[in-house]
Amino acid sequence: MSSHPPVDVPATGMSDEGSRNARVRRFTSGVTWVLIVLCNLVFVVGIWVSGVNLDELVKTPDLFNPTSDICLRLTWQRLIGAPDPVRLCSEWINLSDPTGKAHLLDTEMKLRQGADGQYYFDRGIQADYRLMGLVVFVAAVMVSGLFIRRYLVSRYRLQLELAASRNSTVAH
Repeated sequence: MSSHPPVDVPATGMSDEGSRNARVRRFTSGVTWVLIVLCNLVFVVGIWVSGVNLDELVKTPDLFNPTSDICLRLTWQRLIGAPDPVRLCSEWINLSDPTGKAHLLDTEMKLRQGADGQYYFDRGIQADYRLMGLVVFVAAVMVSGLFIRRYLVSRYRLQLELAASRNSTVAH
């Protein structure tokens, strides 16, 4: 018997399908990473362009705490229904704040007398539509990234299938 050299026979069927699936998985992971970077870039640029200060957007009002703050300035504030004004600390230093910056009482904050006779700050309803706009913007960037990824992967898969069908028709 004579020995024949091995011949490369084009593999069809399952190995071709597995190769296409591997290429689609690699493309999907590449597109995912690129879109993660691009969506984060769009998010950061959007925040920068809008000028929204995230620290200011989600902070709670700063109030004087006599156990951990030093009062620098006292003011009088009228209380609705009370005969005399109430004395408040309007400027103080927070000892736990490493910056040493003086904290100021928000002038829009209203003072109310509770049922127990104590005075409380009435923060009221503080709807901040900038925060809602930020959440909508982030959601829109994420959803558009998901749709773009799905579109690009399905288009790539379709191109691979068309190329495979053209190659199989040419081989026959």
